[in-house]
Amino acid sequence: MRQFLYRLTPTRIEMVRVGPTPDEQSIVSEHFAHLSALTEQGVMLIVGRTQDGSPRTFGIVIFQAKSEEQAQALMKSDPAVRKGIMQAELFPFRIALAGKVSADD
Repeated sequence: MRQFLYRLTPTRIEMVRVGPTPDEQSIVSEHFAHLSALTEQGVMLIVGRTQDGSPRTFGIVIFQAKSEEQAQALMKSDPAVRKGIMQAELFPFRIALAGKVSADD
């Protein structure tokens, strides 16, 4: 298996600055459920986003796939990408080091 990263950016920055519309909120919920299921299956390795509402904000998804074609298909299956509230860009990637994640108190 190879590793890939896709970077997500909102198509409407107000979605993170001000808040999502009801439609956007519904799609974000689908997006999270989709990525959660793939994480449970061992496909997704790291999923997260920056915590600011600036125009530079983005999310990342680091995952495993057999080929670039499969990676493209996985990225395009993300409801946020498929329904147009986020744009995605795919990169070949390799995790070199990983530490333990500690829970916030």
